Amino acid sequence: MQYNKAMIAVAIASTFTTNVLAQNISGKITDASGKPIVNAEVHIDKEKTHVFTDKNGQFEIINVNKGDAELHVSASNFAHYNQKITITEKDVSGLNITLAPTVMEIIDVHATPLHTSTIESALPVNVLTADELRMKQASTLGETLKNEVGVHSSYYGPVSSSPIIRGMDGPRVLVSQNGLDVGDVSRVGGDHVVATETATATQIEVLRGPATLFYGSGAIGGVVNIVDDRVPTSSDTTFDYLAQHNSVADENEASFALNTGSEQFALHLDGFWRESNDYDIPGYATLEDEHHDEHEEEHDDHDEVHEEHEGEKGTLANSASKSSGFTIGASYLLDNGFIGFSYGRLDREYGIPGHGHHGEEEHDEHEEHEEEDHEENVYADLEQDRFQMISDLNFEDEFLSRLATKFAYTDYKHQEIEGGEVGTTFKNESLEARADLYHQEWNGWNGAWTLHYKNSDFEALGEEAFTPPSDTSSFAFAWLEEKHLSDDLLLQLGARIEYVELDPNGVAEEHHDDEHDEHDEHDEHDEHEEEHDEEHHELVKQDFTPVSVSAGLVWDYQPGYNLGFSASFSQRAPSAAELFANGPHIGTNTFEVGALYELHEHDDHADIDVGDQDVELETSYNLDITWRKFEGDFGFIVSAFYNHVEDYYYQQETDFFMADGHDHGEEEHDEHEEEHDEHEEEGLPVFIYRQADVDMYGVEAEFVYQVSNALKTTVFTDYIRAELSDGGNLPRIPPMRVGTQVNYQAENYAAELSVSHYFDQDDIADYETETDGYTMVDAHFNYYLSGFGADTTIFVKGSNLTDEDARVHSSFLKNDAPLPGRNITVGIRGSF
Repeated sequence: MQYNKAMIAVAIASTFTTNVLAQNISGKITDASGKPIVNAEVHIDKEKTHVFTDKNGQFEIINVNKGDAELHVSASNFAHYNQKITITEKDVSGLNITLAPTVMEIIDVHATPLHTSTIESALPVNVLTADELRMKQASTLGETLKNEVGVHSSYYGPVSSSPIIRGMDGPRVLVSQNGLDVGDVSRVGGDHVVATETATATQIEVLRGPATLFYGSGAIGGVVNIVDDRVPTSSDTTFDYLAQHNSVADENEASFALNTGSEQFALHLDGFWRESNDYDIPGYATLEDEHHDEHEEEHDDHDEVHEEHEGEKGTLANSASKSSGFTIGASYLLDNGFIGFSYGRLDREYGIPGHGHHGEEEHDEHEEHEEEDHEENVYADLEQDRFQMISDLNFEDEFLSRLATKFAYTDYKHQEIEGGEVGTTFKNESLEARADLYHQEWNGWNGAWTLHYKNSDFEALGEEAFTPPSDTSSFAFAWLEEKHLSDDLLLQLGARIEYVELDPNGVAEEHHDDEHDEHDEHDEHDEHEEEHDEEHHELVKQDFTPVSVSAGLVWDYQPGYNLGFSASFSQRAPSAAELFANGPHIGTNTFEVGALYELHEHDDHADIDVGDQDVELETSYNLDITWRKFEGDFGFIVSAFYNHVEDYYYQQETDFFMADGHDHGEEEHDEHEEEHDEHEEEGLPVFIYRQADVDMYGVEAEFVYQVSNALKTTVFTDYIRAELSDGGNLPRIPPMRVGTQVNYQAENYAAELSVSHYFDQDDIADYETETDGYTMVDAHFNYYLSGFGADTTIFVKGSNLTDEDARVHSSFLKNDAPLPGRNITVGIRGSF
């Protein structure tokens, strides 16, 4: 490796003269035996043009701008090659670059302003792309990523699942599209779909650990960045397509993406369609909780009623969905960059599992009337329009080298419908603008300044509007720098300050009593309400100034190995839901109460009103170390992290219940309710946001061994422990996991078998129940066709082949929505 660096440095130096402009850079890429590497990607970090080597390993980059830059070379099954060069006048030709083999997949990352790859980052990064992305693609983002090391899924059935990174999700994990927030309300509730689509994505990147320097306080737990070509950067003509069908939900899906253009204009068009029925499960959907078990003997004569409440065996009711969308984009290609625009539309209608029981008995008699079933079920109807502008310009200025700007406007709405009528409407209108200004290398330092503005106008209307309308705005300034202290030591530094304002729009506080006083029949309750100070009857505007700083080192201590170390101080402003929530959230079967409220307990009831306690920034102290081996037939990535978070916001379950305003089939069950009332509370369990200091730590590891040219094996594991510093556990933390994969790659086909075991989760919070472990067995087979365009593949995927009855501990619906049963997917994909 050091010899190769010296060789290319000599070649470049021998062909350059001082203070003149280079037109072309050309050379040859080979492996250690001198065999040419075909289709290796070569580019200069300051240029948008990427070229690929031909069948002889030759490449040429034309019209390169002058100045200091970095040459990047990458190829499948080979380690990345980077070399700093100075571009002057004379053509650079005859470069001979040798790449070292690697068993690890090394991919460039778009989620960070400064250039990096999966092995050049101080923090660990997961990247899904190409065939791997297509094979793992699912109907939701969380399910697509759930098998990535350090990543789990919140799992709200197949209709809505968000990624959990190192035990954090919701407002701590930012989901972005091409570097900008997706602009939905998925971080407000687990039943809300992430409004982005993986079917037309080209790459998905996961930054595990604080990414607040790049994206702000909403990324204190990590970032998931969806990369696509909706704003095209190349006019090359390509056409990609996919069509598939799965058995577990009778789901059909089709997608396509087209890029084309002329010398100065690039066009992009993509679209997808997906429709599924209720999905199959191994047994009954409902897992009776401990409360029911305690009284099971006392209700022997009502066993039939309990069985009906479990729903139909073998199917998860109300889990069907259909979705479609398209994107059209165009760019004007300049000599020094591009400027482009896009418009995207997303429509999705999906059932909300766990709420198909309304009038369930009546439906048993009329199953053939599908329209009636649809009217009685609870489902959501989502619409989103997204406009995006991206520009990237390079300069030959003595001080500035590049300006990258991004802008997005998103108009999002989803309605929750029950009994054929709209119950609640969620709207979010967001505007985001970002500018990254890069400077020329100065004394070995490369860096950028970032100006970042974001505004979100959120509104929830209806009987289940658990969070009042609010306006959240933020403005931030960040500074990132990196420097190679030596050939094998990279230093990365950064700081960010932002101002965040949350305005509840002067919403009056609603006083709530628990169900013992739902009719306000007791005079003492009325007297109690009158005693509340008037100043506490209105939510007031909140503002915060989060600050984040970080230092990272990447040390290539010997060829093919490196160590990444990161230390960060990150602060997060709470979300509007964490502060202002006060109402029934039917999607998660909870009554949510924000941190600005107090719960007052009395002998026979409890009430909720605005408190006078201060709320604080969430402050995280994080240490992360990653050890990598990425050359040769054996490779690994091992990470360990420790995160101490002060004033951590979390939902604390109480033993109180609040009336939710729904009948839950009361008319059909009047004859049984009186007996059940003696044993169980009615309404929704109250969850209140509280702040406490927590400690989170864990390990993540992946080991890959290339047994032969065709056979590769992988073993991986991850574990996280999340504790309250004063004792106790955080709720819904994913369990330990261990898995293995075996891949066989032949000339015309490929096969993979994977086994993942999830251990029991018994480190639980108060009022939380333990979750049994389970083992998932998956497989897939690809057959590559020739003569039908490029990369045409017929594939078969098998999931949960043993038909395991599995419950996801991190899901609010673990007792109502098990994972899908045995599933077989068949399809075809390819490109022209």
